[in-house]
Amino acid sequence: MAFSNPFAFSRASVTIIATAVYAALIAFLIVLQVELPASPSSPTPIHGVNLTEAWQDLQLLTAQYHPYNSRRNDFVHDWLVNRIQSIVGANNGSSTPVYVFDDQVSNLTSSTSSVSKQTGGISVYFEGTNIITYIRGKEDDKTEWWKKEDGKPAERRGVMVNAHYDSVSTGFGSTDDGVGVISVLQLIRYYTTKGNQPQNGLVLLLNNGEEDFLNGARAFGQHPMSRFVNAFLNLEGAGAGGRAALFRSTDEEVTRAYAKSPYPFGTVISGDAFNKGLVRSQTDYVIFNGVFGYRGLDVAFIGPRSRYHTNQDDSRHTGQKALWHMLSSAVATTKELTGGKGITPSSDSHRSIWFDVAGRAFVLMQSHTFFALSVALLVVGPIILLLTLIALHSADKLYLFAGSRHVHTADGDSAVQLHGWRGLFRFPFIALVASAAPVALAYLLFKENEEIVHSSPWPVWAMMISAFIFVAWFLSRFADYIRPSALTRAYGFGWICFGWWVFLVVALVYEEQFHLAGGYFTLFFSASAFFTTWLSYLELFSLPKKKKFCHEKIYGEEAVQRSRASSRPASSRRDNTEDVDGEEEETTEQSSLLRSRGRSAYKTAYNTQSPEDPDENTSTKIKKGLMAKHDEQEWSSPMWDWLWILQFIVIVPINVVILGQLGFYLVDALHQTGQDGSSAFIVYIGIAIVTIFIFSPILPVVHRLTWQVPVFFLLVLIGTLVYNLLAFPFSPQNRLKLYFQQQVDLDNGNNSVSFLGLPPYVQATISHIPSAAGQDLDCVTVENRVRCSWSGPEPKVAPTFRSLYNKSPYKAWVNYNVSIVGSSKSEKTARFSIVGKNTRACKLSFDSPVSGIHVLGQSPEDKRLPSVPEQGSTEVRLWSRTWDRSWTVDVTWNTEEHGEGLTGKAICLWSDINQNGVIPAFDEAEHYVPVWVAVTKAADGLVEGYKRFKISG
Repeated sequence: MAFSNPFAFSRASVTIIATAVYAALIAFLIVLQVELPASPSSPTPIHGVNLTEAWQDLQLLTAQYHPYNSRRNDFVHDWLVNRIQSIVGANNGSSTPVYVFDDQVSNLTSSTSSVSKQTGGISVYFEGTNIITYIRGKEDDKTEWWKKEDGKPAERRGVMVNAHYDSVSTGFGSTDDGVGVISVLQLIRYYTTKGNQPQNGLVLLLNNGEEDFLNGARAFGQHPMSRFVNAFLNLEGAGAGGRAALFRSTDEEVTRAYAKSPYPFGTVISGDAFNKGLVRSQTDYVIFNGVFGYRGLDVAFIGPRSRYHTNQDDSRHTGQKALWHMLSSAVATTKELTGGKGITPSSDSHRSIWFDVAGRAFVLMQSHTFFALSVALLVVGPIILLLTLIALHSADKLYLFAGSRHVHTADGDSAVQLHGWRGLFRFPFIALVASAAPVALAYLLFKENEEIVHSSPWPVWAMMISAFIFVAWFLSRFADYIRPSALTRAYGFGWICFGWWVFLVVALVYEEQFHLAGGYFTLFFSASAFFTTWLSYLELFSLPKKKKFCHEKIYGEEAVQRSRASSRPASSRRDNTEDVDGEEEETTEQSSLLRSRGRSAYKTAYNTQSPEDPDENTSTKIKKGLMAKHDEQEWSSPMWDWLWILQFIVIVPINVVILGQLGFYLVDALHQTGQDGSSAFIVYIGIAIVTIFIFSPILPVVHRLTWQVPVFFLLVLIGTLVYNLLAFPFSPQNRLKLYFQQQVDLDNGNNSVSFLGLPPYVQATISHIPSAAGQDLDCVTVENRVRCSWSGPEPKVAPTFRSLYNKSPYKAWVNYNVSIVGSSKSEKTARFSIVGKNTRACKLSFDSPVSGIHVLGQSPEDKRLPSVPEQGSTEVRLWSRTWDRSWTVDVTWNTEEHGEGLTGKAICLWSDINQNGVIPAFDEAEHYVPVWVAVTKAADGLVEGYKRFKISG
């Protein structure tokens, strides 16, 4: 009994192997995406690190909201100082010199420019309360140089690890940035443990005020330790759990340190997104690198975004696995950065390309290495393929692009149809139509149920994949039925090779011209596509020479005809001879389905040959040499049946693992950003493109799949399409964020509460709030979101009183005075004094930009951080480390541009919701909004109280 080859290019083999490989790889990536590496069972997995202690510290740190403008923030500050001192005290036997600085002196006036040149920017006066721990390295300057005025270290070799200890007003700050803070505490414990002193000095910065303008990082520039630091590791959070990803990096040398992490995670594409402004939020990285010129890394949690800045950013939703993922990475990276000769300003700094593989391995190369490899592949690849084609032509085995071959016979030249062109243009047509399916579905979801990806990214993935595979199979199977071709794989992989060659050229240009390294995957895919195509060309060497095939074809047919003619009655001999001699009309792409399905006349004649054929030797010879498989060209019989396996292994895993992981990473980071104002279409089209790229390698073999697999995908497509179009896009596990703010007119006593978010969900949510019942909402459109306001309950953020003469109980919350203190032909200067009750955050808002700002008592201006941007400021934010502070601010404006007078608002902020009833409108919102809604802050203050001012000319 004969057994068929299990690796043959047959329907059963292709179906089983292709399905198993894709299913295993996709399942592996899904598990990798949703499951974190297990945390160690031992509480002390690293000598000097205590994981149990770290978890308890995180729970205590995140027990309450602790924004900068809250009493709890002061408690956290004092607790951290005591915690650091206790860790250092417990390890005092290590003899490692440690210095703790509680910065209660630094202040800074800085600014940021507006996106629009027509409007002014923002100026900020900030008083810092940073906590800085310096652990002296073995190679460090042994003097206490920081105690000298303008003192500087002998060498600038310091490595800084930074995290901010303030939270937003609406989030407990577990991943933003509690895990980072706890990692810093454990680094202090590790490096003060005996035997762990770093080779080069380590500065551990816990900064305060990151959430409201990156103020803590800016203030660090005023501290002497800022002159010692050259490299940094920033620990952040932009989600609430999951893996901590390497967001961005300045150069190859510091990235090599991160590569030592036990569970590396991230891709250089995220850095491209930040650099080109596609990601709107920022971290302290932009200050340390962009302003101070440090070299370093940005490591942060990326999801789930729906918990970011909400009450679900707590330890319960974070978990010990996430804590261990960031902590283990911080320890490994810091050890590498502080080891050896350290990272110095004179070190070579090269742009780099980096990405992780399955969360375990890390690929890192310099940009010029990528350039060299890409150019080599772009040049050498086509040359090798061309030389192979020349060799095939010399061997008379180049069936690619072959039409017909003339053979000289006694009756004249006869043309033998080789059908080598068959299937050449099949792949681009099928690929184009199959690719149009997920793209069309992306557009459909964007129009009909735009935010379904917020809570259901996996059904969207399943729908896109099913659509692409089913359409590709249907078209490929249809084309194979009409015109079967043994060159389908060769042509298909050839088109893929050409496509990735073009993509690699584009990626190379973008990397060189715009420093966008995100196209790194094109190098790997181009290489795999080239190799699979080359294998297809090598396979053609197994075929018979075209000359030999054509002679056997001609003379073999003549022998069959003569033998049949002599063995049949004369009355029927003529008709049969005509049937055989008369070649069928060449089948074209437009041929009827009822014709020969691409079979040759010889094939038909051979299949109908009677068992009593007298020319048995001729029949056997033809059968052995010319019998084709699957009704393909007759010369294809000797082709290597097993080669498709090697091609499949070469191109599929690398496509799926690299691009599949990249696609899951980007969707995880972006699928819940629609609530922030981003377009969900970017996510849908991204899923569609990744789907096309991942499954395009199966197109050359998809016609071999049996009908059961595509029918299964058709059913999945129908089910997921119905779900994605009709399902509600939010859930208690994936809530929609609405942005809360209450504004109080302190002069007139009225107030308005507003929600900013996606329509129509804002209006639907407000309908659940009792205080809004019966009120007409005041709604305005803000980009693609809407802000709706109503009159809410009165806040109780400061002591109030009401009398017959003072109908507003809010008037005493904010007091200000203003007077003209300077005047010239072109400028005027006014002095403001402003104080707020029970707050340490106020601001002055101007209806037109001012050209000069000076806060009484401010430090000398840092030239790296100008106090007023070029186009002027329309707002001055004032942050104090003490409560009920009175600020004195001198404001200068150009009278020629803005007139003699100045108008605006004096505003103070309140952000503390740890005590119920202080901001009743917020309490009400959290209590009554639907379970699929999360309430978060819209601005620095949950409550803004303001008084208008007008300075006349």
